[in-house]
Amino acid sequence: MNSYQEQKDDLLNRLKRIEGQIKGIQKMIQDDKYCVDVLTQVAAAKAAINKVGGMLLKSHAMGCVKGAVLSDDKEKSSEMIDELVDVVLKFMK
Repeated sequence: MNSYQEQKDDLLNRLKRIEGQIKGIQKMIQDDKYCVDVLTQVAAAKAAINKVGGMLLKSHAMGCVKGAVLSDDKEKSSEMIDELVDVVLKFMK
C-alpha cells in the first residue's frame, strides 16, 4: 500500500533529475574537476534526495499513519506510530 500515488509522477521526475545529477558528478570526477565544484554538486544531490524523502515521509504520515490512527484497530495504530518513529530516525541520519 502507498499513500504517494497522487505525487508519483512528480517523485519519478525528481528521481530522474537526481539520477542525472549523479551521472554529472561521475563525469566531473572522470574529468578531474575542482573538488569544491564536485562537492557543491554532491550537496545539491543530497538536498534533492532529502526533498524526495521528505515528500514520501509526509505522504506516509498523512496517509498510512493517519488512517491507522483514526481506525478502531489500536494495535495497528500503535504499530504504525512505531514504524513512523523508526523511519523518521533513519531519515534523520
